[in-house]
Formats: sequence, C-alpha cells, structure tokens
Amino acid sequence: MRIFKPMFVTAIAVVTLASCSSVKNMAVPTMDTAVSIAAKKGAVSDEQFNHWAHADLATDTIPGMSVDKAYKFLEGKTGETVIVAVIDSGIDIEHEDLKDVIWTNSKEVAGNGIDDDKNGYIDDIHGWNFLGGDGVAAPEQLEITRIVAKLNKRFEGKTDTDISEEEKESFAEYQKYLDAYKASSSRHFQTLTRLEQIGENYAAIKKFLGKDSVTLEDLQAVKTEDQKLQAQIGDVLGLIGRGLDEKAYLEYYETQKKNKNYDFDFDGRAIVGDKPQDINDKVYGNANVIGSKDEESHGTHVAGIILATRNNGIGLNGVANNAKLMSVRAVPDGDERDKDVALAIRYAVDNGAKVINMSFGKSFSPYRHWVFDAIKYAEEKDVLLVHAAGNDHKNIDVSDNWPNDSLDKINEIADNVLTIGAMSVNYDENLPATFTNYGQKNVDVFGPGVQIYSTVPNNEYAKYNGTSMASPEVAGVATLVRSYYPQLSASQVKHIIMNSGTAIDMQVMLPGSQSQENPAGKKVNFSELSISGKVANAYNALILADKMVNGK
Repeated sequence: MRIFKPMFVTAIAVVTLASCSSVKNMAVPTMDTAVSIAAKKGAVSDEQFNHWAHADLATDTIPGMSVDKAYKFLEGKTGETVIVAVIDSGIDIEHEDLKDVIWTNSKEVAGNGIDDDKNGYIDDIHGWNFLGGDGVAAPEQLEITRIVAKLNKRFEGKTDTDISEEEKESFAEYQKYLDAYKASSSRHFQTLTRLEQIGENYAAIKKFLGKDSVTLEDLQAVKTEDQKLQAQIGDVLGLIGRGLDEKAYLEYYETQKKNKNYDFDFDGRAIVGDKPQDINDKVYGNANVIGSKDEESHGTHVAGIILATRNNGIGLNGVANNAKLMSVRAVPDGDERDKDVALAIRYAVDNGAKVINMSFGKSFSPYRHWVFDAIKYAEEKDVLLVHAAGNDHKNIDVSDNWPNDSLDKINEIADNVLTIGAMSVNYDENLPATFTNYGQKNVDVFGPGVQIYSTVPNNEYAKYNGTSMASPEVAGVATLVRSYYPQLSASQVKHIIMNSGTAIDMQVMLPGSQSQENPAGKKVNFSELSISGKVANAYNALILADKMVNGK
C-alpha cells in the first residue's frame, strides 16, 4: 500500500441555522470538511483492508467514509427502517449475511399464485424479476447492437447511391451507429477468432497423439517434422505457460460463446415474453429475484456493501443498519432495457423504497424519456436514486452515460439523483480509480470503489472494483441519513452528502490519461472531477443532517 501524503486543510466549521417550521423546505448548508492529515508509514492489515471504505481519513489515515466513526455518533439514537431497492442482475437473498435484512411484501401471500396486493405482480414477496426466466441467466445484446440490428433491415448493404433523398439523414445516422458497433465489437470478434484457432490447435494435437486430452508432458514429448503441428504445439505450450491450460481454455470459450452482446439475431426477450417497445406492457417477468444463483455475483456484491447484516460475526458490516433489501432484477449480461429500468424504478417506489441503488449504465438509450419519467415519478414520491458513473475513464460531461438526470448534460430534470465516481485507497495522486468516469457537471461525489470486500453467492465473499461498488457505498450513507433523520427530503439528503463530503485539495491523475504513449499521464485538481470535489463521508453527513433537523 502507498504511503499517505499530508494535505493542507482547515477545521470543520460550525453551522448555525435559524429556526424553521418545515425542515423539508430548508436549504442545505455547506460544511468546510477538509481535515489536517499527517503522513503515515506502514502496512494496513488484511482485516483493515477488507473494510477500508469504513475507515476515517483523520484517525486512520485511510481515505474511507468514516462509517465506524459515524456509528459512534449514533450510539443511543434510534433510527427508522428504510427500504432500499437494488436494481441489478439478481441477488442471492439466501446469503448468510443478507437473509436477515431482506424486505418482505407484507401485502402478498407467498406461493399462492394470486396477486394479493393487486399491483400486477404475482407473489412478489421480496421484489420482482423483470428479466424473466426461472433460475436462468439473462444474456442480452448491447443497446448499440439492438439499434444497428433494427436499422440493418432498412440499410444493410446499401450505399449512398441506393438511398433516396428522404432517407439520407437516417442513412447517415445508421452509418454512425454502424461505426460505433464495429468499434465496440472488434475486440470481441478478434477474441472469438483467436479462441477458435486455439481449439483447432488442440484438435490437431489430439488427433496426432490419438488422445482425447493432452498434458504438458505429452506436448513436451512430441517429435514431429510437421512445421504446422510444431507451431500449434508451440502456441499451446505458450498458453499453458501463461496459465491457460485446456480446461481453462474450454471454460473461457464457453463463456465467450454465451456472450450475446454483439449477436444481431439473438432475441433476449424470448424468455420474458413482453413487448420491449411498449411501456404500457407492464406485467411480465416473475418473482425469482435471485436469477441464476451461481452467476448473479454483481447484484449480491452491491447489496452486501449497502446493508450486509452488521455485527453478526460473519462476513462484513454493511454501511447501513435499520435497512431492508428489496431486490429488483433488471440488469442482464448485456445492456439493460430502458423499459425494464423505468418499470423497476416505479416498482421500487410504489413498494416503499426510499433509496434506490443503480449500479449499471450504457452509452445509448433510445427510450430514455421513459426513464426520465420514472426519475421524476421517484422525485414526486421523495425517493433518492444513487447511480454509478461508469467505468470507461471518460468525462461524462462530454460522453453519454445512461441513465442520468440531464437531457443536455447541463440542466437536471430532477433533484433526487446522486451520480457516484470511484476512488481508491491511495491517498495521493492515484486517489481516483483508474477506470472511473468523471465530470464537473455530471458526477456529484466520489466513493470507495477499488478492492471492495462484500458478499457473493453461496455464502462467499470477494473483492470487486468499479463505480458499481462506489455507488452502493454512498447509497448506504444515504440510507443512514434517511433512517435517523426521516424529516429530510431526498433532495436534502442528496445535497447533505455532497456538501458534507471530505474535500480533497490535491492534484490527482486524470483517469484514462496514462498510456504507452503518455505514461506520465495528466494531473488535475481532484475538485475538477465532480460537482462537489469531495468524497462522501458518513460521519459528516450525519452531523450536517443533525444540524439541519435539530438546529444545534
């Protein structure tokens, strides 16, 4: 681990508020939240590293969110239960560290095949699965694939001379989409071609040896004058030397063959049975919120970060207590459908969620207006949405990243969405995660997103990287604030988290700026990477919430 460097900062300012009859209408003050840190040398223990996101920068010299410190502040206080919806790939709700915090729909009778609460979803006991299938993984195309596949029916194989004046504008758009598809898919198809070549090499060697499988010793013992076979053996030996034996190769090949991201002919809705272009076709899917248990590690990991059972002696402590997990399955192995996202948000809102985590995103969104309408609906119902900024090390003030809360990347349609960038444990120029998206207008605040320890299916645990991890870290902070200060609106909680975060006054490496051509990269002020220029801090957020509610 890197040595932490000192940073200039000032003390936390005391904020005094005038009395106000309605807390929900109060403006959110800004805290001066920088802290004076001395450099510390020495390794961090494995136990500390597993929970570094909960550490405190001032006391631990680890740039976490001060979660442990927040719970000391909460001693003796009682919070209300908050329902947290996780819209994701599916969640192992039977996990040992999650099963005690699962939301149950008290208006529905389990397993009776009747829509008891008349919400259109039969037996939705713990949430809803908008991807269909019963214990089946959900492969899907990317949105760019769906767009090009649709336009191919009109324009595939045509040139400018084949296009009428009326269709020239549409044809030009098609060309842009086609170029985007080719740029995105080229590496995938190159990988498939390479894997097929490796398969041919194994087949040729097996035929020569007369065996159904080959070992390293077999390969090393082969004597042949056949130059092509020699090259094939050399290729396989090189792969084995890099850790890719035949078993690993076959597993990886099967995974890649199942990948439907770029398959024009694949119908990802066959097991769902809905009309994806019709937002009024709302009743589809089923109550299987786990999905394919062995494969839905992403949603399970996200859920654990927010609210894995605290202080039970196993696994980890989630950021939030007093929370119940609603699982809403809408994110496939590919790009999520706008319709599924919109209906998933509405489902969560209608069933009582006050915080919704959305650790997903894509570059194209043909039905974004459905999602915008759902975001505004959530705002009307006072629900906070927390969304991952994305992992393409891009400036999303320029590049598209959907869903978001802005039609034009400038003007927000609602004030209930927090967009989260990812930071690492390195308290130096490498503080931003190398992969994180950023934006001084469209990323609100940063949260821990590198080597985050959390739950994965079948009672196991793992460390993952991504803004997918940073988003639930901050969603957990939002849940804490909403639990202990329920008087505050979703908008106020959003701005409390932004205004109370830890200010980082240093130059950092711009994500994505380092390359072989430019190994030194480019440095910018951390404040240029988000609106707030801060890292979310649970302790500070609770202090500011307390000042707003109690005026102390």
